[in-house]
Amino acid sequence: MSKWTRDDMPAQRGKVVVVTGANSGLGYEATKTFAEKGATVVLACRSVEKGERAVREIQQSVPDADLDVRECDLASLESVRVFTEAFQEDYDELHVLCNNAGVMAIPRQETRDGFEMQFGVNHLGHFALTGHLLDALHQTEGETRVVTQSSGLHERGRIDFDDLHGEDDYDEWDAYAQSKLANVLFAYEFDRLLDEADIENVLSVACHPGYAATNLQRRGPEQSGSTLRLWMMKVANAVMAQSAAQGALPMLYAATAYDVAGGEYVGPGGFMDMRGSPEKQRSSDRSYDVATAERLWDVSEDLTGVEYDFGVRATLDRDRDR
Repeated sequence: MSKWTRDDMPAQRGKVVVVTGANSGLGYEATKTFAEKGATVVLACRSVEKGERAVREIQQSVPDADLDVRECDLASLESVRVFTEAFQEDYDELHVLCNNAGVMAIPRQETRDGFEMQFGVNHLGHFALTGHLLDALHQTEGETRVVTQSSGLHERGRIDFDDLHGEDDYDEWDAYAQSKLANVLFAYEFDRLLDEADIENVLSVACHPGYAATNLQRRGPEQSGSTLRLWMMKVANAVMAQSAAQGALPMLYAATAYDVAGGEYVGPGGFMDMRGSPEKQRSSDRSYDVATAERLWDVSEDLTGVEYDFGVRATLDRDRDR
């Protein structure tokens, strides 16, 4: 098992990084580490107030941190579009996009665009964000990366194309698992399409944090009003979970390690893949289903209205195969 740590992370001075959900948990820890390594980090947050609070906290230990908080609500396609347009007006480069933000096992809700919240935020919001930023990634000199945060629970997931938004039958954990499987399917299909289009400088990588103690686990029990579930989550976090700082390592490894290639999957290599140092792993068999990935991609374009501009070759190849 590798022993990769933050000390092994290459210097990031001169790099521009976007991290979604950067104000807390894994996103906060990743942002702090990118800043320590010299990167300019754009914190894409639903709450600017919480993002600014995170900046103040980071600057206490990294006084020269170059941090820029911007509103980006992944539950709103309009918010995603506005964020990306403003970003591209102010920045000429984008070296790393960390699709990190997410919601987990919450009672059924809908985004502003009518999508089931977990599928809408965890997958469709990031799908739209990445599509809007593809040109910025491609036009940046040198290698750039898109890192999409999944979960070990993606192994439970199935893509229910007949009821993607849980309108007929909703289970909060099944919906979460579906969204996390969608993350991996997206990362792999994105890598394939980049390869078909001969876009060699952009890498698409998937990762998962194992079991890390963050606020993510609390939101479902809090929103459902389940005191028992909230207590059980707190106990499990205290006994079993690794820290958020440790849980952020797979994302940081996927974003910066020299030996990472497109289409790979990174997670902690310790006990049951729930903790430990990051390593390359194999995701679930369903995550490698190309037909499902292609169908999900097409559905995602239709739902978001965001079509990726890969150039002529990828478009022709995709149309020919249909």
